[in-house]
Amino acid sequence: MQNLMDSKTLAYINMFGILGTLENLCELVPEASELLEGKKQISIGFDVKDGPSATLYFKNGKCRMEQGCSHCDVKLPFSSCEKFNGLIDGTVTPIPSKGFQHIGFLLKTFTPLTDLLTKYMRASEDDLKDPVFFERSTLLMLYTIGVAIAQIGNNDQIGKFSAKAIEDGSVFIGIKNGPAVELVCKDHRLITLKKAPETYRAAMVFDSIETARGLFDGKLNALACIGTGKIEMHGLVSMLDNINRILDRVALYIG
Repeated sequence: MQNLMDSKTLAYINMFGILGTLENLCELVPEASELLEGKKQISIGFDVKDGPSATLYFKNGKCRMEQGCSHCDVKLPFSSCEKFNGLIDGTVTPIPSKGFQHIGFLLKTFTPLTDLLTKYMRASEDDLKDPVFFERSTLLMLYTIGVAIAQIGNNDQIGKFSAKAIEDGSVFIGIKNGPAVELVCKDHRLITLKKAPETYRAAMVFDSIETARGLFDGKLNALACIGTGKIEMHGLVSMLDNINRILDRVALYIG
């Protein structure tokens, strides 16, 4: 069995989990939407050979991601998943194959956006003392981790093994009386929707945003939290059991 992370799974997480969280950054953080104010509508496509492909659309201070990049203003090609992962960790600078005239947007708007996302995703202790920053950072992590679960279940060898045992249906993962994600399983493939499901077969509910943060940062033990009631589990136990096995691998990829 595969114990280490593989570059293809990491590329899918980086594409849809990390870059995809720019959607939520622009919704939650005014500084992010302000970076886009006064900018013309523009789209950036990321095309990874033997890996993921997606386009980010920027308009009216908002961002959305769609799969594929056949219609984009700027296209950034990557010859391998490793090269794309290098973009995310800052070791690779891509050269556009299309839309080079928009290089100013890449340098002066897109890069500051990703830097801002990094600030929230890899928050310092000082930043987390601000309750507003703490909440925004934790919610962004919830969305990223929710997407990462699906990508690991679909691409990672150990993750796929667990996904094969998950029955069809939706799972609620979220904060009590707060934000949540819906993990949808169909034919052992997983999709994450960044919203609370209307109906679901199983649920993992954190009692507070502080509990969610402690788990995300590895400062709290999940089993202990279940024992004390800080995490509530409802519904089909087998679904939660296998999703938790996938969740155990998330820290390997984005820890």
